[in-house]
Amino acid sequence: MSQKELNIRNKKARFEYHLDEVFNAGIQLSGTEIKSIRSGKASILEAYCIFSSGEVWVRNMHITEYENGSFYNHKPRADRKLLLNRKEIDKIEKFLKTKGNTLIPLKMFLSEKGWVKMEIACATGKKNHDKRQDLKEKDDKREMDRAMKR
Repeated sequence: MSQKELNIRNKKARFEYHLDEVFNAGIQLSGTEIKSIRSGKASILEAYCIFSSGEVWVRNMHITEYENGSFYNHKPRADRKLLLNRKEIDKIEKFLKTKGNTLIPLKMFLSEKGWVKMEIACATGKKNHDKRQDLKEKDDKREMDRAMKR
């Protein structure tokens, strides 16, 4: 059985946030949701995670409706439960109690067994001067690489 690589990423996450701790979580999905994700029709660019009643949920993640799904199709922007260990949930809850901290999805991938997993990170938002510093460092590195190449 050949599994193709999922390339569903949140590219802006590392630019917008300081990432602290990264977790791998399973996602509770229905049948048509998993079929759409495997065909690559999902987006986590606007998604974020919340902690509610002892569970972690991903909100605002868009999964396009499955074209062959008939009336059993799912809602594109429904909240989806993340499957984590109790220790991980307790760490996340403790982290989110501090103002300015958030939990963001970084990427979705297929595990070795074929399950869809999501990589989430505890993050703190960057200020504008931090973003400018990152861009400056990136440009400097690019210039150094060009100079070394010549």
